[in-house]
Amino acid sequence: MELLEKFKEYIAKEKLFTAGDRLLVAVSGGVDSVVLVELCRRCGYEFGIAHCNFQLRGEESVRDEDFVRQLGNVLVRRFDTAEYARTNKVSVQVAARELRYGWFESMVREGAANWIVTAHHLDDNIETMLMHFFQGTGIAGMRGMLPKQGNIVRPLLFARKEELRAFAVGAGLSWVEDSSNESDKYTRNFFRHRLIPLVEEAYPSAAGNLADNLKRFREVEMLYRQAVEGWTKKLMEVRGSEVHIPVEKLRKAAPLPTLVYEMLEPFGFSPQQAGDVIALMDSPTGRYVRSKTHRVLKNRNWLILAPLAQEEAAHILIEGPGVACFPEGELRLKEVGVKEPLDQGAGVALLDADKIGYPLLLRRWKAGDYFYPLGLRKKKKVARFLIDAKVSMAEKERVWVLEMDKRLIWIVGRRIDDRWKIGPGTKQVLRIEWVKNPGDRVR
Repeated sequence: MELLEKFKEYIAKEKLFTAGDRLLVAVSGGVDSVVLVELCRRCGYEFGIAHCNFQLRGEESVRDEDFVRQLGNVLVRRFDTAEYARTNKVSVQVAARELRYGWFESMVREGAANWIVTAHHLDDNIETMLMHFFQGTGIAGMRGMLPKQGNIVRPLLFARKEELRAFAVGAGLSWVEDSSNESDKYTRNFFRHRLIPLVEEAYPSAAGNLADNLKRFREVEMLYRQAVEGWTKKLMEVRGSEVHIPVEKLRKAAPLPTLVYEMLEPFGFSPQQAGDVIALMDSPTGRYVRSKTHRVLKNRNWLILAPLAQEEAAHILIEGPGVACFPEGELRLKEVGVKEPLDQGAGVALLDADKIGYPLLLRRWKAGDYFYPLGLRKKKKVARFLIDAKVSMAEKERVWVLEMDKRLIWIVGRRIDDRWKIGPGTKQVLRIEWVKNPGDRVR
């Protein structure tokens, strides 16, 4: 079967897009992307061309951009990739990938296209699978790239590189060669030029067998994902911004390391951290394992997965009655008469207005804070108060206090200070209501 017919068949089989969709074809100028453009033209698809100039190869980058512009209907974006890599402390390869796909996604959001079409082919996917294997990724890594992921489609994943080159030669197409593809300093090129050819010396059909494995792993992952999702529904209880996992139920899950990794991987945890999280089950309350964005905390019979506390807006000055916004919601301050109905609850503080002087300071609690809990004449450390109230470590990071002249008047949502309570001599009441963010609640 000719390449064009295979191309049409693969698009239909994988349901990648329809004839009426607007496509944006990512074109570097190399043989793969040039063939992709030609196949799309022969099929009569409506498409534009997107070219990224990463400005990493001097005159060669300029040459590639000029070549692609000749293909017609081209959008070009130039990136200072080296500066992006330095600023974000990532490799040049990672920087280029983030810049490239960030631009593609923005064009889809803006309505320039329904789908971004890339020229990844079967050899690329074999290399990706092997790279993932040696990096130690899970089953999702072993099935390589998918034909459709989000708004990205890859209609050439069925074809070997040699097929694409043969088509280009036969069709009289022109293309440019990227000199960096010949350098083994990049990981993918090491696999392409050295590792795979070496393996094929011992196993001549290795590449074909690996291509077959990609299909098998893709089907295996579908079954695997169904099992993981079943366990996830049983074990992960969402409570506001947190996820609570019962320790005793988790102990009964098997295979435990794999399930723990799969549950936590979306929150930035690595495969190596799965063992650390499992060890938390037998750790004292308060021990935790963290990723860049989240923390798994042992709290009695639970593992609590919570986002790391945000540091923005750590101190908020309140100049008088009104509304003060902070990361956990907002405080609404209002002076009312003592004869008005005074509702009291965890989210409401009723204080003697004559004892309160502005400004007030709303901030996160810190070690060393103390107050006189309502009903007590002895001072108490806030830390001890939270322990006695059985507040989890994750919840403690979301506790705020209201202070006046460096004296606490309210542990927001929990207890006022006895010194500012209303009494028989109170004439005006300062009513403060905490309106929490949607989905949040005090437990």
